[in-house]
Amino acid sequence: MFRIMWLSSKGTIPFLLLVLMPMICLAQTAKSGASQTVQADPPFSGTIFIDPDIITSSDSTTFQSVSYSGQDSRTMYDRRVNNWITVNAYLFNASFDDGLTAEIQVNPEFDSTSAALAQARKYGWVIGQLPTALRAEVRTVWIHKGTQPFGGGNNNLLIHTGQADLYVDDGILEETFVHEAAHTSLDAAHAAASGWLAAQTADGEFISTYARDFPDREDIAESFLPYLAVRYRSDRISHSLEETILQTIPNRISYFDNQSFDMHPISASTTSVQDPVTPDPPKTFVLFQNYPNPFNPLTRISYSIPKSNFVILKIYNILGKEIQTIVSGFQRANTYSINFDASRLSSGIYFYKLQVGNEFVETKKMLLMR
Repeated sequence: MFRIMWLSSKGTIPFLLLVLMPMICLAQTAKSGASQTVQADPPFSGTIFIDPDIITSSDSTTFQSVSYSGQDSRTMYDRRVNNWITVNAYLFNASFDDGLTAEIQVNPEFDSTSAALAQARKYGWVIGQLPTALRAEVRTVWIHKGTQPFGGGNNNLLIHTGQADLYVDDGILEETFVHEAAHTSLDAAHAAASGWLAAQTADGEFISTYARDFPDREDIAESFLPYLAVRYRSDRISHSLEETILQTIPNRISYFDNQSFDMHPISASTTSVQDPVTPDPPKTFVLFQNYPNPFNPLTRISYSIPKSNFVILKIYNILGKEIQTIVSGFQRANTYSINFDASRLSSGIYFYKLQVGNEFVETKKMLLMR
């Protein structure tokens, strides 16, 4: 038996669960014993509401294009009737810069090819903002009108455009897609994994009441967005939110760390940290050794600049080929730390080079070990 989750458009409305619908949550496993050892109430009702800026409309996307392939019969789930419908859908092939593709199936109620194309492009762009790991199992996208909640699972993402507008109003459209795509691409492989169940038990509590109430089905999706926030968007969330996440589910965070997820196009967070002992800026240029080193796949690169200047930080392979530009812009005098994600790179020796105006250049070596 499969189940499909319902997400509200407002943080004050509790989640509902619809049973007996053959869509969401491919991994229907026995409940983890962790739910019996919870010692504290979860800090959140549902995690899509924790911060609206974890992914924003201005962030990078892997989306490249959609091509129209005509109209043809497709069977899709429509929440407005709580049933499957077969329609002569507008069909579009979406492509992304990491080689992934998906067929976007638009309900013919949108009346014209141009109107359907606008929908395919709109949501193709947002789906492309999700990391590769969350799009890996997405084969189709269903788009209907209506204010019914989104869904994920069965190699699909389900969209109701009226509800999408409500998610936009709340600033959580992208965060909702993260939750649903985690169901689609992660549940089957991880929800029943021994390492994940052990992490649940070790943490002893859940990040949300939704995860607590449905640990076998919702814990992965509810935990992944907080993971993304603390590991890749720590510069966008409050320190208190970061601490709450890290204190509540540290073992789940470590489990995700160990999966080497491909997070493209989401880059690591950049945070500026003043010395807590003295408010004075650094007195000298310093490029610190990355930590940890060796690493897999995350490491932190830190540096100090004693005065404001244009800063460039780049990664090179052992042949001297530029791999990635991490920083390129004007920065104030301070000490900075950047989380570098090497999940798309192979094992080996790499170099990171810091250049600050015409005053300082230094290169250090780091080792990625898979």
